[in-house]
Amino acid sequence: MKAAIRMISIATALFWIFLAAFTVSAVYSFIKDVRFSFGELEMPTNLTEENEIVLCLPITVENKGLFNIGSFNVTTEISDLEGLVIARGNTCIPVISRNTFVTVRHNITVNVEELFQENTNMIFNDTTLLLYEAVGMSVAEVIPFTASTNITFTWGAPLYNLEIGEPEYVAVNRTHTLIRTPISFENHAFFDVVGNLATRMYDSENVMVGEAQTVIEAPSQTFYSGYAEICVKNAVLPSIRRLEFHLQTPIFNIKIGEVNVD
Repeated sequence: MKAAIRMISIATALFWIFLAAFTVSAVYSFIKDVRFSFGELEMPTNLTEENEIVLCLPITVENKGLFNIGSFNVTTEISDLEGLVIARGNTCIPVISRNTFVTVRHNITVNVEELFQENTNMIFNDTTLLLYEAVGMSVAEVIPFTASTNITFTWGAPLYNLEIGEPEYVAVNRTHTLIRTPISFENHAFFDVVGNLATRMYDSENVMVGEAQTVIEAPSQTFYSGYAEICVKNAVLPSIRRLEFHLQTPIFNIKIGEVNVD
């Protein structure tokens, strides 16, 4: 009986010695021979048909170690500087074999239409976004390891530095006058701004008495300068007190401003 217990004790001790040696060897090999790095965040050049953007972060893993890497998992969270989470993404590779070089293209999808509905400020102002990246894996497919990093990048507003000027009055004929209101902005977004700019007229009773549409096109990274135009009967002109401007695009529909009319 004592001999059996002694054999079990020896076997247990040998197991723990082996486990400790294996762990030290695996960790040393991982530290010495495994390298991973984050590439530059790749921004898209346009939106998908669902009004989404797909950001891509390349991650390179070079496993020259003695053991495989298991459960390689990448988790991403994009938020603004106030902590509001905008999007999350996850990519998993079951096994990265030893003596291999792998580039993981980790994608994060952001629905721009929903984003603008939650935060209209991003339509008018550039902002800095924070990308938190966490990587988890199992060294030798057994020993857990985690690492993380933060990346900041600039979000370009589609209507940056929006300016609405004073209305101009142009006589069309004896009965009608054209009201032209200068509008300008810089499209800092990676997508084009194409849509209808609606001019709505209101009288002193705050009743809408007219509306007209003007088509605008502002390619990405360009300056837009144009006019919102509406034709008015001269008999109605003295009663007009206010003009409102609404921009409708496939991505957002928003009131961009108003001016008082003397």
